[in-house]
Amino acid sequence: MLDIKFLKENPEIVKQNIKNKFQDGKLVLVDEVIKLDDEIRAVKQEGDNLRSIRNKISKEIGGLMAKGLKEEAEAKKQEVTKNGNRLEELKAKETELAEEIKKRMMVIPNIIDKSVPIGKDDSENVEVERFGEPKVPDFEVPYHTDIMERFNGIDLDAARRVAGNGFYYLMGDIARLHSAVISYARDFMIDRGFTYCVPPFMIRSDVVTGVMSFSEMEAMMYKIEGEDLYLIGTSEHSMIGKFIDTIVKEEELPLTLTSYSPCFRKEKGAHGLEERGVYRIHQFEKQEMIVVCKPEESPVWFNKLWQNTVDLFRSLDIPVRTLECCSGDLADLKVKSVDVEAWSPRQKKYFEVGSCSNLGDAQARRLKIRVSGKNGKYLAHTLNNTVVAPPRMLIAFLENNLNEDGSVNIPKALRSYMGGAEKIIPKK
Repeated sequence: MLDIKFLKENPEIVKQNIKNKFQDGKLVLVDEVIKLDDEIRAVKQEGDNLRSIRNKISKEIGGLMAKGLKEEAEAKKQEVTKNGNRLEELKAKETELAEEIKKRMMVIPNIIDKSVPIGKDDSENVEVERFGEPKVPDFEVPYHTDIMERFNGIDLDAARRVAGNGFYYLMGDIARLHSAVISYARDFMIDRGFTYCVPPFMIRSDVVTGVMSFSEMEAMMYKIEGEDLYLIGTSEHSMIGKFIDTIVKEEELPLTLTSYSPCFRKEKGAHGLEERGVYRIHQFEKQEMIVVCKPEESPVWFNKLWQNTVDLFRSLDIPVRTLECCSGDLADLKVKSVDVEAWSPRQKKYFEVGSCSNLGDAQARRLKIRVSGKNGKYLAHTLNNTVVAPPRMLIAFLENNLNEDGSVNIPKALRSYMGGAEKIIPKK
């Protein structure tokens, strides 16, 4: 959410930013906010004047009573009552206007970084850099669920009977591999100085609206019926929410945390062949990283965060590339975002396995995450990035470490988490 002072002083900048995000339907909101803010200022001014008059009259009443002029005092009291009624009306009007302003400010997109490429959607994202040599083996690489089934490692049919489409059972070596990747990612981030955390897996609505846009919320979140609770779509939601309505001492920054959680997502809409299996699902587990820092430090942390993901995937012999998200592909709160994509030997192309985002002070403004510094209080900047999210990450792992005989190599970095095994052998 933008600072309303910035919007009023720079309406054309805000409007151009809306155009850059191809959301022209929101242009009218800028003028509406300015008009509503002028109205609320007028209401506040009238209220201040009435309170001043009331205080003056109250003093006059005391003087009249002291002189025994009861009739004149009663007339003044009626004036005070009339003013009081008007003040109540103004208070209700102020609350109504404030809510209308907030409603509009919550959907006006954040100002994107100048380096963000302008484009309508993810088809116009820009490749930045490749890490590792993408290879295609001489043999045919099966679909990822076929690889898993050779290890008796997945049961989608049973999951459909139990929970419906978009769920899975992982078993045996594949389930162990899944847990090994999560454990390795946890230790990888701890070794890089991040504090490990297991957060709540449900959050209240004030946290949900603080960390994401309404459109994201509707498309992603599962609500607990009858309660003000939502299942998290990523632990970033809980982790940023941890600091709601707090004041952090400047010397304690940056706060660097890595968190494990299950994630729950609606994943609305129909998807193609490549998004079946365990690519796009309603439930998965993820290791996340978040940073709360000074505003001037967020660009540096942004680059550190996506580099962590690149380094982790390369340590598991998986080629990756980074993709700069264009303006139209950025969620409303984001200032800048980079996707990390892994190489798929079967598809002969890259696919998304993580996303790194700088949200500037948008989440901090909504959640009131402030920093106390030597020059006063200011809003923190928040960032988040996926460390690893199996089972999608398993697709890249299995394809890139698959041998012609169906076995899968275990990179050195992961062997201690797999009982020392150098490879896993299919059951069929």
